[in-house]
Order: sequence, then structure tokens, then C-alpha cells
Amino acid sequence: MDEFKRIINSLKAAVESERLAGMDAIYFPRKKRDSSAAENETLEMLETEALKCRCCPLVKTRTNVVFGEGDPAARLMFIGEAPGADEDRQGRPFVGRAGQLLTRIIEAIGLGRKEVYIANILKCRPPGNRNPLPEEIAACHPYLEHQVDIIKPRVICALGKFAAQTLLRSESPISRLRGRFYDYHGVKLMPTYHPAYLLRNPEGKKDVWEDMKKIAKELGLNVPRGKTN
Repeated sequence: MDEFKRIINSLKAAVESERLAGMDAIYFPRKKRDSSAAENETLEMLETEALKCRCCPLVKTRTNVVFGEGDPAARLMFIGEAPGADEDRQGRPFVGRAGQLLTRIIEAIGLGRKEVYIANILKCRPPGNRNPLPEEIAACHPYLEHQVDIIKPRVICALGKFAAQTLLRSESPISRLRGRFYDYHGVKLMPTYHPAYLLRNPEGKKDVWEDMKKIAKELGLNVPRGKTN
């Protein structure tokens, strides 16, 4: 009993310390499901849960949860960093200028947006489009992992430095990571530059096109020669 009281008192002290520091809520990361549970869940069920998520402080600043969209049985899945202002407002991934370029990239290998699946590391926009924090990733990443479990894509394309480094648990720059396949839980993963990067650095489009041709070859797609606009 004395040990129990000691634990309770310690918890009270910790909570009070957080309160004095300005924390007005305690968030608990979502637990990862076991494989047997994953087999019985659909994207719709997972999205319903994600829309109600309160697992990190972004619940206070988001307008919408941006779960993801596309073919639930897609062979190709794109994963970016986090929603931006347009995505947060509409509740859809990659709908701004970078999203329009991504659509053209997808079409360049002979597919449409409805034939792939598009998601992000985070489901909620970080304030000011800052980089996601470790605790936000910890809370949100199980949703993404479970999306991959349900969709079972043949190839994942990680868009940009942050997505690639997070998924591969690497600190290597995207310029070094891109251009070859890696293994992500049994799925082939190709890192490449983020479309937003290409808007600022059009010279990177050539490298992205080379990466996309490798993805197309892996999927057995016939693509025309050339590069994205």
C-alpha cells in the first residue's frame, strides 16, 4: 500500500509540474495494432478513428485531419511529410501547387490519382508548416503503418527528405537516398524529391523522372520517354 501511495504521489507531482509549465492536457500515442487486428480493419474504419484522434497537441491547431486518399488496393503509394495550408483547409492530401505537380508526375507514368494512394507522415498540419516533432510522429505513425498494412502496395514513393528519413530511419540527405529501392516492412520504397522542392528547384525534375521510371519498371508500366513538366 505504501508503494502504491508513493506511485500516486509521484504521478500527481509530475502532472502538477507539467501544469505549472503551461501544459493543459496530456496526450497518449495511439497503440499499434497487432497483425490479426489489421486484417479485419478497412481504410474507412481507420479513417473514422483518425478523424477523432486527439493523440497529440496538433488537435488544437488543425482545421481538418488529412487522412489520405486514393485506391485502397493501389500498387503504388506516395507518402509525403505533412499537410499544408490548402490540405488542412480541404482535408485532402497534396491539393496545392505541389499537389498539382505530383498529379502530373503520376500521369507521366501512365496512372491517375485515383489509381494510387496518397498520404503523409502526419495527418494534421503543424503550425506554420514547421517540421513535425518527434512526439507528433510517435502519435501519428501507427496510422500510416496500418494504412500500408491494409493497402499492401507493391511500391512506396517517399516524397522528400523528411518522409524518406522517417520511413528509413536514416539521417542521410535525400540526394543520397534517392535513386534506389529500399525495404520498408517488405515493401519496396523509392525516395525522391518532394514536389514542393521541384517548384523551387526545377533542375531536380530530371532526377525525379529517373526515379519514377524505375518505379514504373518495377510495376510493369510502359512510360513515354521524356520528363515531367
